[in-house]
Order: sequence, then structure tokens, then C-alpha cells
Amino acid sequence: MEKSVLIQGGLIVTCDEKGTIIPDGFIRIEGEKIVEIGSGTPVEPSEQIIDASGCVMIPGLITAHTHLYGILLRGANLNIEPPIDFAQILQRVWWPVDEALTLKDAKASALSASADMLRNGSTFFADTYSGPNSIEGSLDAIAGATRKVGIRAMLAFEMTERNEAGEANRGLKENIQFAKKCEKDPLISAMMSVHASFTVSDELVKKAVAAARNLNMPITVHTSEGLVDLYHNLEEYGERTVERLDRIGLLGPRTVLAHCVHVDEHELDLIAASGSSVAHNPMSNMLNAVGTAPVPKMLEKGIPVGLGNDGWIYDPFENMRCALTVHRLATGNPSIIGAEEILRMATLEGATCYGLEHEIGSIEPGKLADIVLLDTTRVPTPLTPESVVGHLVNTFGGRDVKSVFVHGEKVVDDSRLTKISDEEVSKISSESAKRLWSRLK
Repeated sequence: MEKSVLIQGGLIVTCDEKGTIIPDGFIRIEGEKIVEIGSGTPVEPSEQIIDASGCVMIPGLITAHTHLYGILLRGANLNIEPPIDFAQILQRVWWPVDEALTLKDAKASALSASADMLRNGSTFFADTYSGPNSIEGSLDAIAGATRKVGIRAMLAFEMTERNEAGEANRGLKENIQFAKKCEKDPLISAMMSVHASFTVSDELVKKAVAAARNLNMPITVHTSEGLVDLYHNLEEYGERTVERLDRIGLLGPRTVLAHCVHVDEHELDLIAASGSSVAHNPMSNMLNAVGTAPVPKMLEKGIPVGLGNDGWIYDPFENMRCALTVHRLATGNPSIIGAEEILRMATLEGATCYGLEHEIGSIEPGKLADIVLLDTTRVPTPLTPESVVGHLVNTFGGRDVKSVFVHGEKVVDDSRLTKISDEEVSKISSESAKRLWSRLK
């Protein structure tokens, strides 16, 4: 018989379709699933009772796009000529890093970034790895690390032909073998990933789409993040980026387009009509000075938009605040987007991007028990059912995450990892970063 756990006494923000909020709420878990939610005391007894008094309970936050290996560059002094546009950032920073990565780096960064996200309240992420000299076995290495932490992950190798076509074909094989291997894994799933349309041919994209559909898994691609992508497609094909992706069959209900900064009205209509989703990365877009994605227009057109970090800041609360403010600044309209929309992007909409809205992204009976308990002791003003969503976007941060459950298991307790020590994670990550920095110099 599956163990029954009761979490009770907190304010539940379910993030369901109706935006249901339950004061003095309880969540009853059996095994890996939520079986009951409500207010007060449940009728059914439970083997374990967790007191959530003074806490806000939310669904595990969804990171719709990330690069785990990005954590190894934190604080690095690369001693390079400062880049002046996005293309130079790729050429001078990220592509040399990609080429220097080893399988040990893939594993160490996965361990460290997963831990960082989990401690900050993110229970699911979609990651693409890009290491041309460490392709074979990379996804197994990453999956092994994320299992040690206890987070839910969707993984892919990011195919590109920027060096040569054989590299992309090896990446395709890595994705296919990994997808078959993790079909029944409760925490790890697979997707297909293409780097960006300016580094791949039509033929490769068609191969990737066919493989993804054959294996019934999502496919993701960086889309018009910088102007280099748009200009390449206009010059080579006479089409804007999304127009080309539509022509070669990449758009569809299981397609997640990362960034979509430089897209026009017609491209948004193509995305909406195809049922594709967008992973929005506001903090990364600001860091790389590429512009602001037209997210308010996307939402108007009914495009599912999830919130990602693109491998930079792993605290989802910081990303939520940035998403709230950057669109107001970009449009000059302080009412263009609200806290409710932002929270939805970080929860149910993020799950929808990957076809997981019936499993995660909200607190509802029948869904997987991915739950975050937030300590409210630092909240400076009244915390009520009416104010809590505003507090989630404007007040709370990763530092307030008290406990995290994934698949019904407590993986963060009193702000510390339970399956592996925080100190071990930091030690492994720091040693890997030191070696990587040395190779880059």
C-alpha cells in the first residue's frame, strides 16, 4: 500500500484553470500523486502529517527552457574581446565553452544547476545540452545527476551543423537512443532539440521533426533570439524565421520555440495557428541585449508561453519579476501584463508547452505531487487569499523556499537538499568549473 502524506494548515495557491486559492488548506498525497485537496481537516487519516502553518503552498514551478552547463561560467573571467552583439556572444563565449565541455562537466553542471533550481522552487526543467566534443553519453550523464538531486527533467542534445553535418547526425542518434531508454522513467523524459535555424539545414530539421513525431516527444529550437537568426533566413531563403520553420514542418502542438524576440504579427499568427508554444527568457534576453519578446501579443493570440532562464539565473521568482517589469518598460504601459499572467507562465502554461498540463503545473487531485512550501515570515504586509498572488511575484524569492516535494518525495527540507548534500554538490561543481576555466584560457 502506498504511503499517505498529509500537508495541512497552509494557504494553497493551486494555479488551476480557475485560479483557485484555499485558505487553511490541506493536500493529501498517496505515493507520487495528489489524491485530495481542501480546507480544514480531511476525513481520511494519513500516516504522516506535515504542518504547513505559516506557509504558502504552490505547485512546483516550471522552467520551460534552460542550459544546465551555463552554471559553470558563473563569475568566470574569460579575458576575451568584449562582444558588441549577440552573434559575437555566441562566437566568443558560448561556442568555445560548448567545445571545451566534457562528460564530467555535463554531469557536474547538471548536478549543480538542478540543485540550484530545486532549492529555489523549480521542480521541472527542459534542458538542451550543446557539447560537440562530448555528445555520446551526455544525456545519460546529465540524467544521472538530476536523479541524484531528485528533480523532474526533460533532456535533449542540441543539434547543430555549424561545424559539420556529422556532428548533427551524432546528436540526433544521441537523442533517439536516450528517448528510448527513458520511456518509463518517472522523473526523466526526452525531447528533440535543434540549435537555431541559422546553424541547421532544412534537411536536418526535417529529420529531427520526423524522429520527434515517431517517438511522440516535443521538439524545441531557439527562434529569432537575435537578429542574426532573422537576417540569415531573409538572406538565404527570403523568409522570416518562423515562416521558414513553418514551411519545413517544424511548427505544431508539440513544438516549443525558445525566445521569439524578433517575430512579427504574421509569425505570431503562424505560431498560434499551429498550436506551437513559446519559452520566454526575459532575464537572458536582457543580459544579451537582444530585445524584448512580444509576450503580451502572444498571450492575446492564445499562444502558450512558459518561463525559462536560458541557463543564467536559476531562481524562478527573479525571472517572474523580470517578466512582469520588462514588458511594461518595453511597451510603456504599466498595465500590459499582471501578476496572475506571470504566475500562470511559471506554472500551468509552462507545463502546457510540453504537453504535461495534465500531470504537473497545478495542485489538483490526480496530478503528480510536485509541491513547494514557502516560508511567510519575511512577508512585510498582510498575506491573504486576495494578496497572495501579488506576493508570489513581488515579494517571495528562492530564499523563502522551505520544503519541496517531487513525485511525492520530499527533496528539499528546511531549505536543504535531502538526497545529496549541498556541500558535495558545490565541491563537484567548483572543481569542474576550475578545470573548464583553465581549458578556456
